[in-house]
Amino acid sequence: MRLILLGAPGAGKGTQSKNISEKYGIMHVSTGDILREEVKKNTELGIKASKYMQEGTLVPDDLVIEIIRNVLSSASSRKGFLMDGFPRTLNQAEKFDGMLKNLGLSIDKVVNIIVSEETLVKRLTGRRVCHSCNNICSISMFKDGQAKKCPVCGGKLFKRKDDEEEVIRQRFHVYEKQTRPLIKYYKKNGLIEDVDGSGSEKEVTERILSAL
Repeated sequence: MRLILLGAPGAGKGTQSKNISEKYGIMHVSTGDILREEVKKNTELGIKASKYMQEGTLVPDDLVIEIIRNVLSSASSRKGFLMDGFPRTLNQAEKFDGMLKNLGLSIDKVVNIIVSEETLVKRLTGRRVCHSCNNICSISMFKDGQAKKCPVCGGKLFKRKDDEEEVIRQRFHVYEKQTRPLIKYYKKNGLIEDVDGSGSEKEVTERILSAL
C-alpha cells in the first residue's frame, strides 16, 4: 500500500503516519524528520533548509526531491510507503507523480486530515520535543501545565522555533495558499479520503483505517 497524508501543521500527520505505517507494515517517510536531522547535523542541505523552516515557509523543491527519490529507490520501499509532509505543493505533486512513474510506482490513496486553525494553534504551542530521544509530547499532560522531563527517557524538553504562535499561523497561511490545491488535484484523480482529525489519537486512527 502506498499512501499520502495531507493536513495542516499540527493536524496529526506525524502521529497518524506512524500508527498507519505500523498497522500495514510499510515505510514511514517523514520529510520533516529528514530535514530536521540534516539541520541538526549542520549539513549543507540542513543549513539551506534551516532558514525556511524557522520562518515557517516551505523548503524549496530542489532541496527535497532528491531525498525522496533516494528513499523510495531503496528495496525497503517496495512493500509500500506512507508519505508524511510531502508533497506540499501542486508542483511537488506533479513532480512526485513523474518520479513514481519512473520508479514503476503509483499512489493508492490520499488521506486528508481536517482540523480547525484554532485547535491546531493550541496543539502546537503546547508541543515539546525531547533533546535526547526526539519524543514529542504536550504540556497538557503535565498537572501544572509546565513541561518538565520527557516521559519516555527523562531527557530535557524544549519548544521548537516553528511551534511559536506567530510561526504557526504563518505555516497555516502557507498551507492554505499552497497545499490546499493538492486536495483538488488528488480529488480529481479519485484518491482523496477526508478524515475528521478532532478527538483522541485512537479515534482519528480508527477513522483513517475505516477510510482505507
